[in-house]
Amino acid sequence: MSAVAPPPTSSCLLIITLDYTDQNHREMNKWLKNEAGTFHWEPAVKICELEGDREKWAEKQEKLRKMVKQVLKCDVTKANPRGPVSLLPADCIVSTLCLEGACKDLATFRSALRNIGTLLKPGEHLVMVTALGDTYYTFNKQAFSCLCLQKHKVVAAVVAAGCEVKFSDTQPYTVNNDLDLRAVLGRVAQRCPSATA
Repeated sequence: MSAVAPPPTSSCLLIITLDYTDQNHREMNKWLKNEAGTFHWEPAVKICELEGDREKWAEKQEKLRKMVKQVLKCDVTKANPRGPVSLLPADCIVSTLCLEGACKDLATFRSALRNIGTLLKPGEHLVMVTALGDTYYTFNKQAFSCLCLQKHKVVAAVVAAGCEVKFSDTQPYTVNNDLDLRAVLGRVAQRCPSATA
């Protein structure tokens, strides 16, 4: 999960990454320091190709590294996901395929969305990608469980968290041996100005 916080000056963007596991936290710090043996993010960073600028992906990766100012622990199941760290509310929060693994049931998922919402300024945006119909995924031949979600329950949870869905798109996914995912739901929601922390 990433939080885009208010910048200290109008000419910079401050990105703070929040992660639940120690291993992911360490890996992100290794990537920021450009250490050898770090996770290979090149396929994700090459999104520049979609922008018609295929040759500049390495420059953009370095620019992104410089924009990340902090990597913090985060536990979305707690009322204050950042723990003892105090941050200003974010202008944007991006959560991609995170909550399905962190939440054991729908009640926890709904609570986690409310907790994330408290990190966001009223009127600002939550961008999410969520797996639908997925009960497990595998990594390095080890299986991990996922919360099986349906679109209407995800949308209802976003609304209950004090956000209005502005955009939603579902893309089907072909099941394979690594996961039983049925579809991926992308959405942008705006935290209601009247929402309280």
